[in-house]
Formats: sequence, C-alpha cells, structure tokens
Amino acid sequence: MKTKILELLNYPREFAKKQNFLYKFTVYTPQEEMKEIILQDAETRVNTLRHVFGIDKYKKILENSQIVSLKLREEKRVKEALILNLEENKFEISSKEKELDNMNSKLIPLTSNFSEKSIKRDEIEKEKKEIQKKIDEKNNFSKEIEKTKLVIHSKSDFIKNNEKMIKELDNQIKEFQRLAFDESKIFIIEEEIVKKRKEKEELDSKNLEFSSIISTLNLRNEELTKLELNMKHLEHCPTCLQDVDSVHRSNVLNKIYNDISQNKKRLEELDLEKKNVLNLIKEFESNRILKEKELTDLKILKMKLQGVNEKRQKIEELKKSNESLQKDISLLEKHLEVLSSSVLEFSKFDNLYELKQRELNVALKEERISEIKLAEMKKEIELLSKHIKELKVKVKKTEEIKSQLNYISELETWLSKKFIPLISYIEKGAMTTVKYEFSRLFQEWFSILVSDSFNVKLDEDFTPIIEQQDYELDYSYLSGGERTAIALAYRLALNQVINSIMSKIKTRQLVILDEPTDGFSEQQLDKMGGVLEELNVKQLIIVSHEQKMESFVENVIKFKKEKGESVRV
Repeated sequence: MKTKILELLNYPREFAKKQNFLYKFTVYTPQEEMKEIILQDAETRVNTLRHVFGIDKYKKILENSQIVSLKLREEKRVKEALILNLEENKFEISSKEKELDNMNSKLIPLTSNFSEKSIKRDEIEKEKKEIQKKIDEKNNFSKEIEKTKLVIHSKSDFIKNNEKMIKELDNQIKEFQRLAFDESKIFIIEEEIVKKRKEKEELDSKNLEFSSIISTLNLRNEELTKLELNMKHLEHCPTCLQDVDSVHRSNVLNKIYNDISQNKKRLEELDLEKKNVLNLIKEFESNRILKEKELTDLKILKMKLQGVNEKRQKIEELKKSNESLQKDISLLEKHLEVLSSSVLEFSKFDNLYELKQRELNVALKEERISEIKLAEMKKEIELLSKHIKELKVKVKKTEEIKSQLNYISELETWLSKKFIPLISYIEKGAMTTVKYEFSRLFQEWFSILVSDSFNVKLDEDFTPIIEQQDYELDYSYLSGGERTAIALAYRLALNQVINSIMSKIKTRQLVILDEPTDGFSEQQLDKMGGVLEELNVKQLIIVSHEQKMESFVENVIKFKKEKGESVRV
C-alpha cells in the first residue's frame, strides 16, 4: 500500500526505502511533531530540512568531495615519497654511464693484450710441436732399436731352439729305434674315452636340470617373500577393493610360510644332489683328460715312429735355418748401429722440448691472467649495464608516478580551490532562496492567524524568531494558542515551499491537519476559515475537536469512544 501511495503521489523511489520526511511535511504532520522540529537543536533541524528540500545532496557532494580530496592528499604524500630519489637516481645513471664508458675504453687494451698473449702462446705451441716431431722421430728410432734387438734376440732364440730340437730329434731317432709300439691300445683307449664322454653328458644334463629347478625355487621364494610383505600391510584387495579379513590374511601368510619352508628344504636336497653330480663330473673329467693324454702320447709315438726319416730331413732343414738366421743377425746388428747413431743425434731435442715447455707454461699463465682480467672487466661492464638498465626502468616508473602526482595535485587543487567552494556557494544560494521564501510564507500565515502586535521571521538555522515591540520572545513563553499558530504557520509555509521546489510530486492539492487549532482562542478559530480558503486545495482533511471547524468544511465524519474503541457516529 505504501509503495502504491508513493507511486500515485509521484514520490522519488528513494523515499520508499526510508523514513518519508517528504510525505510528513507535505501531506500529514501531527501538530505536536511540528512543534518538536521547531524545538530541535539547530543542526538536526537544518539537516532535516536539507533532506526535505532535496538540498542535502550538496552536503553529500561536499562530504564525498572532502573524502576524495583527503584520499588524493594521501595519494600525493605516497607518490611524493616514491619520487623523492628521482633526481638522485638520474644523477646516479649519469655517473654510472660515465663509469661504463671508462670501462669500455679499458676493455680495448685488455682485449688487445689477451689477443697478443694468445698469439704468442700459439707460436710457442707450434714450435713445441715441431720439436715434438723430432722427438717422435727419435722415439721411433728407439722403438726400431728395441724391435731390432727383439728380432735379434728372437732369431738367436730360434737358433738355440733349433739346436735343441736337432739334439732332441737325434735322441728321439735313437730312442724310437729302441721302442716297441702296440697300436691296438689306441682303439681301446678311444672306446673308453667315448664311453666317458657319454656318461659325462648325462651328468651335465642332470646338473643343468638341478640348476634350473634351484633357480625356479629361488625365484618362487623371492615372489613369496614379496607377497608376504604386501600381505602384512594389505588392508584392501587391489582387484575387488574389498577389505581384507585378518583371518584370510593369516591363512595366506601361513600358506606362504609353509611354501617357503618346503622350497628351502627342497633346495637343500637339490644342492646336495648337485654337489654329488659335480664331483662325479669332475672325476669323469679328470679320468678323461688322463685317457686323452695317454691316447695323445700313443698317437704321437705312432707318428714319431712313422716319421723317423722326416725327423732326419727336419734336422737338415733346421741346420740350414740356423745358418740363414745367423746371417740375418749379422745384418740386424749393423742396422742397430745405424739406428743408435741416429738416436744419439736427435737426443739434443729433449732439452729443447723441456725449455719450450717451460716457455709455454709461462705463456699459458700470462694468457690465463689476461683472460681473467678481460673476463672480470666484461663481467663488471655487464653488471654495471644491468644496474643502469634497472635504474632507467626505475626512473621511468618514477617519472610516470611524478606525472600521476602532477595530475593528482591538479585534481586535488581543483577540488579544494574550485569545486568544493562552488558547491558550497550553490548550497548556500539554494538554502538562502529557500529560507527567504520559507520566511516570507511563514510571516504571511502567521500574520493571518495572530494579531499584528507580533513580528516573526526565520534565522539562518530556520528557527522561528518571534518579536513583539522590538523585543525577542522565547518560544516557550508563548501561550498554547500562539505556539500552535507558530507550528501551523511553519507547517503551511513548509508545505508550500516543498511543493514549489519539488514540482513533480503530486501533493499540492492534498493536506491533512491534525488538531491544527489546539489552544486557539475564539478569535483565532474565526480566522481559520480564511486560512482554509487561502490554502485552496482540492482535498483537505482536518482532525479536530472544535465544533466551529464543522462550518469551514464540506463533509463531517464524527467518531466517539465506546469501551476504548473509536466508533463512527
């Protein structure tokens, strides 16, 4: 209902959400409440009237502007602190750039010095390599000498071996001639060896089988051990995700322990069997080797007996080989003398190489020192350049802050020096206009209700000032009728001012007066007819106990009290 009434009266939406002073002072105000606003402290009254007249927006603008201005001043102080070192940073950039130029100028001779040291080191290395080639030649001669000596020694050994072999062959020929050889032993031993080999293959197969079983059991024990560890901490089945029962876990663990125990027992049995098989294999192998050696000896003996003539021919060949080897040794000894002479000639390069190595070490050290100095200078230049770059970024940001500070300063100055004074001036002008019109209407209505002996007006705080014969009277010293007249005149003047200022609201033709004549004299009651005619509104509702008020209205509705309730008569 409230929303609908406000919509019909065309009130602003804001008045639907808070105490509607506008409705109170334009349509209906109980007389006692109007007296209260007159008796309120000046600040409360002015703030209430500001709100009613719609002038409080200027106060809000001023308050918000002062908040913004304060915020801007705080922002100014922050930004002033941020740009405090701007000039110092600019000076530091200039100083660092000069320092950088000085470093770059020092970099050129350092680079040149490093290049010279590198070239010098390269030259020494080249000279060292040339000397190294001579030394390598000497080493090659030395190696050739060693090889020649080895060849001579080898050929001498060949001669000795040949002589020894000749002697052995002579002895063998003599011995073979005395030996008696039975060829049937060879076939008997070969059959025994074949039999032994077959038996050994069977043992090897068994050994392989045992090893495979042992490996399988060991692998199974490892898997069971892992399973045991998993089962000890397993709470949920990884397949079905159900909880694992402790009894089931214990059963599984017992089975695992039992399997591991049986596997270990089986492993011990297999290890024992495998050892027995290995011992047999070893024994068979030993017997086989002895038989094969015996067979080999018999075959050799057979061959020896068959090759007596070959041995005699071999003796002749060995003698001829010794003669040839002796000639080779003579030639190699001469070659050895030539090589020794060459080695002696190249020995002088050893000292030169050591000297050049020392020169190279010095050159490398000097080059390294030069390289370190160059690297240090480049690093210093790099760090200084980075520092300058960081300072420039900092200065750029600071200058942006300075630009923002200038804008904030201008904005704060505009707010405090121009905008706020302008709004204050506009507010003051609006309040002056309202006060003037309000005071004029207040005087007119009061003059209708009260004799000419009183003079009334409003002061700066919209407080009624009552004067009689140039004396100012206090509101509390007035009679009840006079106070009611003051309140009614104030009420009617306020109604007219509001309706004239806020032309869009539709309350100009609607007024409700509650006991407007409380305490009026007969003379003042007679004047109410003129007051009501002067109002000239389409709808006027008056609540009153005065009988005379019935003659001033078109329709009268009477109520009486019955058992504490108001009943229409």
